[in-house]
Formats: sequence, C-alpha cells, structure tokens
Amino acid sequence: MNRLQPPGLSLLMWLLLLVLPAAAQDSPAPDSGDTAWMLVATVLVLLMTLPGLALFYGGLVRTKNVLSILVQCFAMAGVMSLVWILFGASFATGSGDNLFIGDGSKVMLKHLTPELLNGSIPESVWLTFQMTFIIITPALIVGAFAERMKFSAMLIFTLIWTVLAYIPVWHMAWGGGLFHRWNVLDFAGGTVVHINAGVAGLVACIMVGRRRDYPSAALAPHNVPFTVIGAALLWVGWFGFNAGSACAADASAGMAMLTTHAATATAVVVWAGLEWLIQKKPTAVGVATGAVAGLVAITPAAGSTTVGGALAIGALSSFCCYFTATKLKHMLKVDDSLDVFAVHGVGGIIGAILTGVFLREGALAEGMTVGKQVGAQTLSVLVTIAWSAAAALIGLTVAKLVVGLRVSEDEEMGGLDRNTHGEEAYNTEG
Repeated sequence: MNRLQPPGLSLLMWLLLLVLPAAAQDSPAPDSGDTAWMLVATVLVLLMTLPGLALFYGGLVRTKNVLSILVQCFAMAGVMSLVWILFGASFATGSGDNLFIGDGSKVMLKHLTPELLNGSIPESVWLTFQMTFIIITPALIVGAFAERMKFSAMLIFTLIWTVLAYIPVWHMAWGGGLFHRWNVLDFAGGTVVHINAGVAGLVACIMVGRRRDYPSAALAPHNVPFTVIGAALLWVGWFGFNAGSACAADASAGMAMLTTHAATATAVVVWAGLEWLIQKKPTAVGVATGAVAGLVAITPAAGSTTVGGALAIGALSSFCCYFTATKLKHMLKVDDSLDVFAVHGVGGIIGAILTGVFLREGALAEGMTVGKQVGAQTLSVLVTIAWSAAAALIGLTVAKLVVGLRVSEDEEMGGLDRNTHGEEAYNTEG
C-alpha cells in the first residue's frame, strides 16, 4: 500500500537536488576514464626505458659491456626522476611570459595536492607521465658513446645537458614558450625528445672519440634476440608515448595510436626491403631499427596527421635513417655506436618537418598556412639542433675537466662491466 510522503520531506529532497550539483561544480572530480588511460600510458612509457631501451641497446653492444648499458638506463630512471621532482617540472612548466624557461614557482612540487587537476586528470598523474619523458630522453643518448665513456662522466654530462637543453626545449614546445608562440606542432616530442637527444648523442660520440677497435667485425651485437625484444617493447610502449600525449581517452588518442602504428609498420617494411635489395638479406637488427625509426618520426605528427601522412612519414624516415646509419656515418667515420643520431636525430628532423606537410583538416592554427607551418616546423628544428649541441658541448666539457670523458684503454678493452661495475653479465664458469 502506497502512502503519501510528508510535504516537508518532499521539499527537503528538492533542496538536495538543487544543492548537490552546485557542490559538485565547486569541487570538480577527475574523469575516471581519462585518468585510467593516463595511468596505463605512464606505465607504458616507463616500460620503454625499463626494460625496452635497456634490452634494445644492451643486445647491440658486446658481451663485456651489456651491464653498463643496463646500469646507465637504470641510473637515468633514478637521477632524472629526482631532477623532475626537485626543480625540472617547475622550470619546464612554470607559468610566466619567458620564452625559454618557466618561473620556478613549483619547485619540489610544493603546489601539488591530491585534488589538483590538470584538465580532466589529476595533476599528480600528469606530472608522473611527463617524468617518464625526462627519463627516456637522456637514456637515448647513452647509445651514442656506448662501450667507452666513464660512468661518472655520463652522469655529469646528462645532468647538465638535461638542465640546459631538455627543460628549456620542453618549455619552448609545451610550456607556452617560443615554439608555442610560433604555432609549432610537436604532439609527443619530435623536438623535445628525439632531435634533442639525437644531436646531443652526435656531439658526445665525436667528443669522446671512436672505440679503440672501430670499425671491426668484433663490434657485432652480442645478443640480437635482446634487441628485437627491446624493439618490440618500445613499439608497444610508444602507444603510451604518443596516444598518451592526448592526455585523455578520446578521439585524438585513438588517431594518435592508429597513425603511430601505421608509420611504424611502414618503416619496418621499407627498412627490410632496402636490406633485401642492397644486402640481399633482411636482418633482425634491421627490422628492429626500422621500427624505431618509424616510431621516432611519427612522434611529432601523431596528433595532427592523416593515416596516409603517417604512411609517408614512416617510409621517408626509414629510407633516410637507413642510409644515414649504413652509409653516411661510415663515410664520415663517426662512431655513433648504436645509431642514436641516425635514428633519433634524423628521424626526428624528418618527422618534425613533415608534420607541417601532412596535416589533417582542422590541424592548422588560425592564420597559419601549410607553407607557414612548414617554415615554423623547420625553424623549431634548427633552434633545437643549435640549442642541444651547445648544451651538450658545455656538459661534455665540464665532465672532461672534472673526471675525464673516457675510460682507460685497458678498461675499455677489458669491458665496462667488469672494470666499472665489478660484474659480468654471463657466468661462463662451471
């Protein structure tokens, strides 16, 4: 039997309906779907360094140096996380009108509260996501001087370079700085991560000098399966890198994921095809490297290109990176040990410029034309090259003066694993 509610109770219910929405508006909550995706994307990007890049690089060096690569990647995860927390995030993202650096108002993340939002996700999640970017960027550089640089010199150099290059270029591209004022499109780090790291790697390998026995057949990769597994982890993790840069589980993330995969698949096929035609045999290291070349090049364009554009970017980057890695570096006698500049530098440059060419409808900022966009992209590339090279030169010079850049000849020939870290990767006894 239904009974009528008392008039006072009905009035109370109506008041609650009016008040509760207002209270919800005063205290906005994060979007659970966006937050869940960004948590996953953050884990995926960290996976790119540990274990993805560590295995990719570790397999390419000789047996006596594999642990040195793993230790350097782990060191970057530790050191750069602290840099980001202590002051990096503040000077990269801090508000203000400076074209090159933030205002430092968020040192030690003192502004952070659990309730603080960045768009539709918690600020804490966004900051952790960006922390994974500052981890992998200097970790990419270590492949350029693998097997010969002092661990202490590596730490000094990468720390100075990160402060002088990574943080300012981050601000220029994503913190409202110079590139932002130019309407440069860099969805996930063509300038900030790949050109930045690739150029620093080139400067480093030149300053440190060639390996004692370069070039030699003895420099062949010691564990190709490691390299292929590492590349596979990079491919999977890159979906967090690119699609996660949408900072939401939305259509932009979906397109970024599709264009990332399309470019990478194309780059693999092109690299394998070139090897097949020129060397008569498509190699495992080749397809792994081709995948990374495609991933690098699509990074700045993932949020603004078409699927057809992604295919073109993947093909062109693979073609250019292949000839840089297999022909040009040997002609110039540059010992870029693991092709950091050939893949990240060249791939990043190609991807950043072509971002202005292959645009889907609505990607141009108001007042921009394709010609203006290509010009802005090219100018941002040139600034990044000069900026990163200058920062690398300063960092390497300081490291050279303080501790010296490279290990002794005996230590190099005996391997960094045993002489620097006191361990060996493989126990051959018993």
